[in-house]
Amino acid sequence: MSPSPNASARPFRVLMVCTGNICRSTMAQEVLDEAVSAAGLGVRVDSAGISDEEQGRPIDARAARALRDAGHGIPDHRARRVRAGELGDWDLVLAMTRWHLASLRRLADRAGVRVESGASPGTPGVTDLRLFRAFDPGLREDDDPDLPDPWYGTQQDFTRTLRVIERATPGVVAHVREAL
Repeated sequence: MSPSPNASARPFRVLMVCTGNICRSTMAQEVLDEAVSAAGLGVRVDSAGISDEEQGRPIDARAARALRDAGHGIPDHRARRVRAGELGDWDLVLAMTRWHLASLRRLADRAGVRVESGASPGTPGVTDLRLFRAFDPGLREDDDPDLPDPWYGTQQDFTRTLRVIERATPGVVAHVREAL
């Protein structure tokens, strides 16, 4: 796939999306940001939520602890709600669950953003929208493709969710590298 002429004008852009933007999407943002930096790829990574219920709040303390305990940084991030109009500005939008994916498709449709698998980076008004776990090599056909929500669980649930994120991230990096 060859990049569009606009692709060189800005970095490849990846947006992670979950419900409130304080746990899953923020952990995935940090892990992917570290991975693309280590790979020397020019990628901008951000995250947002479908809901505005956590608007302005930092990463959940349990998510921060899971990242820290695993040797990752803690993002200086404040939760925000994804806006329909911004979806066309992202080359790859990764939904943490099927519900998030359906919500993002409705938002894209409302904003006139075309969803296209493998879209050329930098194409205005077009995004590649997928489930995050589509890149998880440990995902079996009969598994739930949603990234587990640790919110109502224990610290161990946050650690388990982070392990899934870490397992899927190399697949995201490989996809981005190929797109570039």
